[in-house]
Amino acid sequence: MVMTAQLLDGKALAAKIYTEMTAEVATLTAQYGRPPGLAVLMVGDNPASAAYVNNKEKACQRVGITSFGTHFPTQTTQDEILRTIQDLNQDDRVDGILVQLPLPGHLDSVALLLAIDPRKDADGLHPDNLGRLVRGDEGLRSCTPAGVMKMLEEYNIAIAGKHVVVIGRSILVGKPQALMLLEKDATVTIAHSKSENLSAIARDADILVAAVGRVNLVTAEMVKPGAVVIDVGMNRITRPDGKSRLVGDVDFEAVQAIASFITPVPGGVGQMTVAMLLSNTVLSYRKRFEK
Repeated sequence: MVMTAQLLDGKALAAKIYTEMTAEVATLTAQYGRPPGLAVLMVGDNPASAAYVNNKEKACQRVGITSFGTHFPTQTTQDEILRTIQDLNQDDRVDGILVQLPLPGHLDSVALLLAIDPRKDADGLHPDNLGRLVRGDEGLRSCTPAGVMKMLEEYNIAIAGKHVVVIGRSILVGKPQALMLLEKDATVTIAHSKSENLSAIARDADILVAAVGRVNLVTAEMVKPGAVVIDVGMNRITRPDGKSRLVGDVDFEAVQAIASFITPVPGGVGQMTVAMLLSNTVLSYRKRFEK
């Protein structure tokens, strides 16, 4: 009998979160006299980045968060962006600041992220917030891995005692994802480009998280029957008709016949990333007013 995995529907879950958040933001705005504010800084004309920024601005509008979007030309200097970040750090209307990645090659993304006030670090990537995650303290969590955790929680997928394999070791997803899973008592393996016998490692996973950015990295042969498969990859490919489409790191059609749960791309983790970004912004807002 061929299994068909249940979809982990990030779009539906994000919509549920936005409905709850809209009511929360309305209450907070009435109580404290202004809505939460999120500033998104984008440099250059990367089409994918422009689409992501547009999605974030629409989500803010949907729940009542004020969006302070700033779009810089490609040749903008490091100092110009640093000055803008410093101004936003001091701006009482702004609770969250996000620098949209990737940046043009002449800019130092690490230095820009370090310049953000950790209390306004909506992306959860400042060393202060990553350090809190390592300690197991509450704080602003990296949005994509936090979205994965929220999805597992909402679908009542057991984590404690399970073997979770995370493919990818980036500071954006892989490393914070592993820490969040450890916090929930999973046994975690991080695999990467230098891992030997990746297929065997992946096949041992009860929950498999693919976060590399490589089309069809995870094939059906790499998935244990009944495993939960989380596809964090976002890759734009060109179809035979010349149009582009978004796909993940997982061979979706083949793996769907083996896994118990699977996230689609699009409509999966990406939707949750934006929802967690807004959640972090509201959390920062609350911390400022509810001392």
